[in-house]
This record gives sequence, C-alpha cells and structure tokens, in this order.
Amino acid sequence: MFHATVALRSVLQIQPGLLRQYGIRGLMLDLDNTLTTHDNPAPAEGVLSWIGLMRQAGIAMMIVSNNRPHRVQPFATALGLPFVAEGAKPLPRGFRLAQKRMQLPFSQLAVVGDQIFTDILGANLCGVKSIYVRPIQYENKGFLRVKRWLERPFLPKV
Repeated sequence: MFHATVALRSVLQIQPGLLRQYGIRGLMLDLDNTLTTHDNPAPAEGVLSWIGLMRQAGIAMMIVSNNRPHRVQPFATALGLPFVAEGAKPLPRGFRLAQKRMQLPFSQLAVVGDQIFTDILGANLCGVKSIYVRPIQYENKGFLRVKRWLERPFLPKV
C-alpha cells in the first residue's frame, strides 16, 4: 500500500513517453513540495515549461491537494489547471472527484506526489497508478517532520 508505481527525483522527469508506457492519460498532481515549496505562491523552476509539455502531449492534469481553497485556487489559476482543494488524501473522496471531473477512467490516471502516507497510499487505495517524486524541500516543522521520519522505510531510492 505504501509503494509507488514509479519513483523519480522531480515532476520534471515525468515525460510523455513514460506516461504512454503505463497507459496514463491524466495526472492528479499534489501541490506543496511537488509543484512548489510549502506555502509558496509561485511554481518551482521549470514547472511552467513542464506543464506546457504535458499539455502539448495531451495529458490532462488536475491539482488534488489537502490544502484549503485560498491556498490552492490562486496557484491553480496561475497554472491554468483545475483543482480539488481539501481533498482529504489519502481517502478516496478527492481522487474520485478529480477522476469524475477529468472524465478518464482510473486505469488511465496517476497520482503524482511527494508523500507516501497521503499521495501514494491514496492512489493505492483507489487502485490508481502513482508517481512518487522527492520533496522539493524537506519541512522542519512539527507533524510534517515526524511524518517524513515515519515514511523513511517506504521511500524508494531515487
């Protein structure tokens, strides 16, 4: 339940050929530490170009985040992406809502994220492929720091 289909260093390493190999036509993207650093309103370097590459390849994308709408909406709007806020990951609710909006079967979707216990576990609970990416920046605060420590036995080597 805690293992990803694919593990990479960054979303920038996700390429259309890899997605075709797995039959993936749509990506449900985590926000913090996947597309940008925690609470940062601007995408990480290279993310805008990567989004353009995915669009050019016909890959559907939607942000699925546990953050509140006031965090997710401005970021998603700046990228021109639809979103699900307060997704309650790892529970299936947010993923199911995204899947319905994307109008693709779960078999053609993948969850992309940096956290084993939310993104990867949630994908596995829904029977969706998952792409683990290393966090852009490790958090040093409270619960997130503890969660990162607990994830260590399940982290893929990338």
